[in-house]
Amino acid sequence: MFEYHGWVTVRERADAEDEGADFAVQQARLRRLVQGIEERAREVGGPSGLVDVRFVNGEAFLHLGGFRNHRDPQVPALFREVGVRAPGSYGLLYVHDDEDRAHADGFVVHRMVRGQVSVHADAHLSPCVPVLEDPWTG
Repeated sequence: MFEYHGWVTVRERADAEDEGADFAVQQARLRRLVQGIEERAREVGGPSGLVDVRFVNGEAFLHLGGFRNHRDPQVPALFREVGVRAPGSYGLLYVHDDEDRAHADGFVVHRMVRGQVSVHADAHLSPCVPVLEDPWTG
């Protein structure tokens, strides 16, 4: 099983907003950037997952989540790709992959800060047994 849940605030840059710049020009640039992310997100989403890109109050967000029978390397790849395309972005992606020998009974957190992704063991939902589920006795 491959379970994932995540979000990204998509930002073109991490520096402070340029108040002298034309807001409409900034928004047009961001929309073009997000268009490329939306195209990739549609490729990754499929029937076993949710991938949603939308604007809220002028900010762009990517939300993703799903359950697949087997590991899908496209999911963390999409997360990393957003950071490359939009280096001011930040967010979290939680992944539980029972095919990952090192973390089969726990979640791994992909953390994006300023477009850079690092991977960390999860301390909140792991280990899945007994934190989330009872041991199988059958």
